[in-house]
Amino acid sequence: MDKVGIGIIGCGNISGAYLTAMASFPILDIRGVADLNRELAQAKAAEFNVPVKTVEELFADPKVEIIVNLTIPKAHVAVALQALEAGKHTYSEKPLGINFAEGKKLADAAKARNLRIGAAPDTFLGGGHQTARALIDQGVIGQPVGGSATFMCPGHERWHPNPAFYYEVGGGPMLDMGPYYITDLVNLLGPVSQVAGFATTPRAERLITSEPRNGERIPVHVPTHVTGMMAFANGAVVQIAMSFDVAGHKHVPLEVYGTEGTLVVPDPNKFGGPVEYLKKGGSFEDQPVTSPYADGNYRSLGVADMAHAIRSNRPHRANGDLALHVLEVMEAFHSAAATGRTVAITTATERPAPLSDSIVDGRLAK
Repeated sequence: MDKVGIGIIGCGNISGAYLTAMASFPILDIRGVADLNRELAQAKAAEFNVPVKTVEELFADPKVEIIVNLTIPKAHVAVALQALEAGKHTYSEKPLGINFAEGKKLADAAKARNLRIGAAPDTFLGGGHQTARALIDQGVIGQPVGGSATFMCPGHERWHPNPAFYYEVGGGPMLDMGPYYITDLVNLLGPVSQVAGFATTPRAERLITSEPRNGERIPVHVPTHVTGMMAFANGAVVQIAMSFDVAGHKHVPLEVYGTEGTLVVPDPNKFGGPVEYLKKGGSFEDQPVTSPYADGNYRSLGVADMAHAIRSNRPHRANGDLALHVLEVMEAFHSAAATGRTVAITTATERPAPLSDSIVDGRLAK
């Protein structure tokens, strides 16, 4: 199968994980990396032995078919629209956009040009989450009833070298971490139909304790503790809490409850991890994880799936409809908190096909 040319725009903190993982997928041909900070792009290109290019050169390269957009959230849609105008498919880091309106603009532009868009997270394609999906599809938990999704920490200013964007519009725990949890839940349970939520901002500024900006204070422009409920179209109701204001807790990241049993699902920010199942009347037991991509950080698995989908003329899994639906759900928590009302979700999306449909010898095949 012919390789698919990849151009990467954005050489920040997450780019190293993408470039490392892309070596696992023979279909991906990295044609170059670019960043407005030329020195940053040169350093990343040297580290991974790939060409350094300008953004314009990547857009002009006829062999680049997919632009992988690793810019900061508020630039995601602007860069993706430029990629579409250049005739390229585009795959963005999460979230798809900083609000639903601009995400919808991007989705409409892609459809008008008959081009594909996709977005992280792709962790739901990892072996741990695909194992949980298979168990639900087999009916082991019975009728899905509910679940819980929890990410709570003291804030990213403890470790990130440049954390200010996490507290700007387009940041915050829901838009930063919510995509992992909500995308995985849509993979497991299907689309969301309604959202109720509350949000608070306990601190107006944050103190950076990471290097190189240790001691600097940054303003907070978004809610940093968001909690609420999601009603799914299949009848399940899931509670969620996303926070940058919690010192510590004892909740597991993700659980799914059914009439006949409960699943403990791996951390949605990772591709693998233990899957536990409790049958009604029994106790939790570890389940064998036999699906591939559970043994490492395969960030770019969604890009590889998109590349194979282009060559095979099939839908890709981390697709624009899924990302737009998740973006609408996340925005609905803030809308619900502001209005005190339940918010109906207007978008629809299909559960992505199980990854096993395209696996041969541990690699994406079709």
